Parts: sequence; structure tokens; C-alpha cells
Amino acid sequence: MNDAFINAVNTQAATRNWMDGIGENMMNCYTPGYRENKQNFKTYMNGCAPDSVLKSTGQGKSTPGTSDENVYLEGTGFFVIRDEKGKIAYTRLGEFKFDGEGMYKTSDGKRVQGYILNDKGEIMQGTKPMDADIFTESALNGGSVQIPTTDIKLWIDPGNGKFLGKYEEFEIKEDGILYGKADKGKIKTPLYKLAVMNFHNPQELYEIKPGQFIETDQSGKPVVGRGDVRGGLIEMSNAGLGGNINFWKMAQIQLKVSEKLIQTNKQLLQQAIEMMSS
Repeated sequence: MNDAFINAVNTQAATRNWMDGIGENMMNCYTPGYRENKQNFKTYMNGCAPDSVLKSTGQGKSTPGTSDENVYLEGTGFFVIRDEKGKIAYTRLGEFKFDGEGMYKTSDGKRVQGYILNDKGEIMQGTKPMDADIFTESALNGGSVQIPTTDIKLWIDPGNGKFLGKYEEFEIKEDGILYGKADKGKIKTPLYKLAVMNFHNPQELYEIKPGQFIETDQSGKPVVGRGDVRGGLIEMSNAGLGGNINFWKMAQIQLKVSEKLIQTNKQLLQQAIEMMSS
């Protein structure tokens, strides 16, 4: 068993790491798409030590985006994005826009993924539609549906300036479906459904860059996500300022206690050395 001095030193180091995570949370309370750090601790006979730093999966508040093309996910899951090498990642930050070629992309150029729909709004598996009830049931049961995603693209016809050559505008509804609209909105055709995936253990996703994650063995494979997708909004940080201020105060107290223990043990050690040398 280690003595009180070793316990205090280990606790001090763990507390400083905890404060670093809390500080990052407080600095990003208003950063769109930021996921809060959650520090877990485990206790040993030689004090406490950090166990893991997980990302909170809690819902962030919505705020108006910079464009009607932005989207907000109210529910569980992540939007699916793909980089230029074809690698898949996941994000809650729907700050997406169509580029000059009509490709729906993230602010850093990754392609947003979805499913192609037929005129009835059914997801297409190759040339065959997938039963909507099967897809919905799989989502409710937390299961996976192995349907390849595709890039979402609304190219503009240079001849008439319309999306896909026949739609004057588009709209993204709560079910995550992107509709093409023509004849002043009288014609409304489903074109794509935004892909939303979740994980059985989403806290174990690995963050490759702020707000973007990839799956790990601990997170498990992606399953169908659930929730409403709202156009024109984005998700703010899910880190609350008030809660993190309270954690900061707790950490400060813990740090002072450990520092006091270290100081006391040094004094006792010094006294012991003096007694032995006298």
C-alpha cells in the first residue's frame, strides 16, 4: 500500500487532467457541434486516476444556421459524411451547403451521404425500392440496414437554371427527405433521404477532428439513427456553462486538498529527517 504522499500526488495529477477537460468544455460552450468531455475516474489504493474521457451524446440546442441548406438533427445519431478517399465519418454538425457543382458538402469539403428515393419516397436498393416499414422498424429496434449510401447532388442545368433541370427550389423536411419543388411549389418530388446512423456505444467513437468521428471496436458498427431533421438550423454545443463551472469549483477544492496533503507530508518528512540527524 502506498502512503498518503503518493496518494496525494496521484490525485493532484488526475485533478489537473480533469480541469483541462472542464476548461475545454467551458471554452466551447458556444461552439456549434461541440461534444462535451466527460471524465470518468477509477480509484486505486494509491489514489484516483483518470479512467477514460468520453464524449457526451446529449442533445445540443438548435440555432439558426447560415443557410437554408443547413440541417439540425433532433434525436439520436449522426449525419454520415465521406472524404475524398471514400472514408466514412460521422457528425452532428449539419453546417452543410451545395457547392458550385451541386454537391452537398460539409464546410471542410466532405460529401454528405444519403439514400436515393423514388417518386413515392421509398429508399431504392439498386433498382428495387425498400419497404419503408422495414426501415422504420429497424430504426426503432436499434438494428442496421445495409443499404449503400450515395452522394447528394443537385446539379443545375445551365440551360434553364433549374435543379436537375426541372426544379426551381428544394426543401428538407423533418423526416430528412430532400424534396425538389416545381411549378411554384405545386409539384413536390422526394429526391434523397439524409443518412442518419447511430451506435450502440456512441461515446466510444473516435474524434478525428472537432465534431467529426469514426467508428471503433468499442463503439460497434453503425445502426439506423432516429430523430427529426430540420432545415435551416444547426446544433450548438451540448456543453453547459453552469454545470462545468460547478465541476471546476469541485476540481479546485480537490486540487487544494491534495496540495495541502503534499505540503503536510513534506513538512512531516522534514521533521523526521531533522529528528534523525539530531
